Amino acid sequence: MKKIWFLISTLVLSIALTACSEESNGAKDEKDSTNEEAEAETEDAAKNAKSAMMQFYMSVSKAINSQDGDLNTYEASEEEPTAEMKTSAEASATAVVAELEKVEIPEQLKDQKADLEAALKDLTNSYQAKADELKKDTPSLEAANETFTKAEDQIGKAFESVGLNASSLGTEVNG
Repeated sequence: MKKIWFLISTLVLSIALTACSEESNGAKDEKDSTNEEAEAETEDAAKNAKSAMMQFYMSVSKAINSQDGDLNTYEASEEEPTAEMKTSAEASATAVVAELEKVEIPEQLKDQKADLEAALKDLTNSYQAKADELKKDTPSLEAANETFTKAEDQIGKAFESVGLNASSLGTEVNG
């Protein structure tokens, strides 16, 4: 009789352990699927941020390139620029300022928004400084170019924060 009770209690204990084990696995599976979903959301957010950063960068370079042709010609001139070149360059720099003011930062870059706003402000200030300098008899664009470089560095840091390699805006818009 003791053997039968022992077998029955062993059987009941095995069934109870199996049931607990299945519940534990179910909870573990739920945790795993929740973790996988969270990882997928994180990966999607990272991809979206990278895409938004590229979209932002392209809109900035497009805004500048659409208007800076005469300014680039003036700055690249190996000869003494003419008064007409200087006037055209000033108008070009002023037009770039207007275009940069239209650039918007994508919503997906909310973590980088402050840095990108500062970079846009510096870019705008750089081109405004160029326009102001070109009104002078002997313009010096060094300070404006330093401000541009500062903005370029800020954009580079924002690129790195989303996992992209920093890009050279100066090469993009002056090339």
